[in-house]
Amino acid sequence: MSSQTDSPAGAEVSSPSTPVPNEMRPPPVFAFARLLEPQYLLVVFSALGIIWLGAHGSLRRPPSAAPPKLKKGEKRREDEKFVEGLVASDAIRYPIMLAAVLIGLYYLIQWLQDPTIINRALRGYISIMAIAGVGALAGDSLDNLTSLVFPTMWADSNGLVYYIDPDRRCQYVVNKSGEETIVKGKETPLPGLLSYLVSSAASRRYLWELRHLITGEWTVRLAVSGKSLVKFDLRATDLLRFTIAGAFTLAYHMTAWSALSNLVSIAMCYVTFMMLSPTSFPIGTMVLASLFVYDVVMVFYTPYMITVAKNIDAPIKLVFTSAKGASMLGLGDIVVPGMLMGLALRFDLFQHYQRQTKLEPVELTTESKSQTSPEDATVTTTTTTKTTQHRRVKVPYVDTRGQWGNRFWTTRLGRLLPVPEAADAIAATAFPKPYFYASVAGYAAGMFVTLTVMLVSNHGQPALLYLVPGVAGSLWLTGLLRGELGDMWGYTEDGSMDTVDVVVKVDGEGRVVKEGGGEKRDGGSGEAEGEGEAEAKGVGEAADEDEDEPRGAPSRRELFLFSVTAPRAAAPA
Repeated sequence: MSSQTDSPAGAEVSSPSTPVPNEMRPPPVFAFARLLEPQYLLVVFSALGIIWLGAHGSLRRPPSAAPPKLKKGEKRREDEKFVEGLVASDAIRYPIMLAAVLIGLYYLIQWLQDPTIINRALRGYISIMAIAGVGALAGDSLDNLTSLVFPTMWADSNGLVYYIDPDRRCQYVVNKSGEETIVKGKETPLPGLLSYLVSSAASRRYLWELRHLITGEWTVRLAVSGKSLVKFDLRATDLLRFTIAGAFTLAYHMTAWSALSNLVSIAMCYVTFMMLSPTSFPIGTMVLASLFVYDVVMVFYTPYMITVAKNIDAPIKLVFTSAKGASMLGLGDIVVPGMLMGLALRFDLFQHYQRQTKLEPVELTTESKSQTSPEDATVTTTTTTKTTQHRRVKVPYVDTRGQWGNRFWTTRLGRLLPVPEAADAIAATAFPKPYFYASVAGYAAGMFVTLTVMLVSNHGQPALLYLVPGVAGSLWLTGLLRGELGDMWGYTEDGSMDTVDVVVKVDGEGRVVKEGGGEKRDGGSGEAEGEGEAEAKGVGEAADEDEDEPRGAPSRRELFLFSVTAPRAAAPA
């Protein structure tokens, strides 16, 4: 995990054992001026761009939000969970594992005396693994592109929000009392000025069908001997993502072009943010601190890091070249601090929904029985006590998928945020992000310090030496200044905070002072969600039975069936 560059003369970077004499090193002022060169600015902004994409791609329903409300006929998406949540023991396990791999590659290079064989093997392995990364990045990019063409809302120059209804194939507005009014003359799924370009009924009908084919779910079914073995739903973008991923990874494997290598590296970072994250801020800080020590030792006190980084030609780093040299940034310098920055963004989202949580009064009745024994008989007395508690009611979560197009079309020219009436776009994309922005500032400062020291010393630097204090320090300092260190310390994504029907006690000012027992949410399923799933499940099971065992035709039986059913919207009555 190092950042390094060729010297101004084009010579190779000096190793730790052969430091550059002081008289040959550029002065600090000259080194600082070189930071404005394109290759160094590309390093900084590329790393920040990847982290921004990965952090926003990792957003999912926080424990402070209720499951989203379902529309009629809509299936609930399962809450996305990380494949692996980092725990405290990973602070020891990860540096040991990385050191073993790095040292093994170093001695393998020394033994073979030619890294070509290793590069071919790594490129082949990573080409297969990159399909998932490129597919995830391409799929989310296609979703955002689709939402730009077919959003669900848009705002005119006066701030009036128009909602696009695919079921009724119309556009409508909502007044202050919540009443819907269909807008005449706007029977197209296109937003803004684009809605005026389509005039014929046939063109509008074609656009609605196209929108449904792209955004709707396709059903793939494989049946043998009348029994469904495989049945799942996917969208048109899911089909395209794997096609794009296969084409890009095949092109990279065949050509080893540096631009494709950078693209594959970006995709690998992106999918890592989806799969790996610390479960809390203390654990994330511990993991970063341990990798901080690992990076310093491997770069400054061993030849392993720089030797391997210079000899391995595989998508494990970002490389930017120019006429004056080349700059290189290991993917670990993006992923390691980026994991904590993604956690900071999800903490911002958690706080956004937590501020909207309402407390509803609940009257609790308690009966207590007591027995008295007079001289004649035993008398049982029942005492009823009524107390008023408060139940925490969470706001339904707004899925981020499709909301970036809504944000674009509801943001007026010259503004950065959507109009206030676009509540869904604001909740999904424009919520306050103080912790994430603080970590971005800390990362950018750490990167500039890394490059400055590297240019002054003319030696590869362990980027985590500067990035870890910048990111972790900025987050904990933000929590201190905002008086939320306790909230940061207590926040966790291990599922223990995702509860429903929580009864809490409040003080005289309405602040929560104590939480009662709540039912733990299993995968984001509450009572309302269970009813929706049961209804959807019942419909699905009935459909399966009709497909697997068709009634009225006992003499015919499916031996083998593979079908792909495209979505088709029924024309409005």
